[in-house]
Amino acid sequence: MSPVIKEHARARLVTDARDLPVVPVELRHDTADAPDTILVAFPGGAEWAVARDLLERGLRSPAEGDSFRIWPCGRAQLVVERHAAGGVEVVQFDSAPLIRFLRRTHSEASRTEPARA
Repeated sequence: MSPVIKEHARARLVTDARDLPVVPVELRHDTADAPDTILVAFPGGAEWAVARDLLERGLRSPAEGDSFRIWPCGRAQLVVERHAAGGVEVVQFDSAPLIRFLRRTHSEASRTEPARA
């Protein structure tokens, strides 16, 4: 059975408000069912399914794919913009927790791969 990797993080909802509201999110990666996808679960049940490689590319330089645009914001933040029929949603993450989480997804995946003969 492949593990589901979970980690809690915080995201700032980018709005026109002076102070960006911070919400708790859960990052999830299922090495068996969706090895190339990271789920970002927001309070209230909303989930974003983001390609893992897109998040990784977005940490270094602007990247775009599916309905997402991702780019680094300074040295310590990452912006994720999601386009949907209802409009655009933008959140900002601290990069360090995302980097740690993505590293865990790779190390867990390498542990669960069958040994090669």
